[in-house]
Amino acid sequence: MAATWWRGKMLKKAREKRGLTQEALGRKVGVHQVTIARIESGARNPSMDLLQRLAKVLKVKVADLLE
Repeated sequence: MAATWWRGKMLKKAREKRGLTQEALGRKVGVHQVTIARIESGARNPSMDLLQRLAKVLKVKVADLLE
């Protein structure tokens, strides 16, 4: 199993601040709701490409999601 470097709490916080569900965010960035749930829980590490898309949709910097 790969090491999990990702902590999804900042993603969840940014998503909720924008009033988006996991499903809505997934649609906006082109992934399934389950993918968003796994990223938020730390079970999956997002790619840099996906991080950039998430940051753009959530109107935050990539660095903000990595805190």
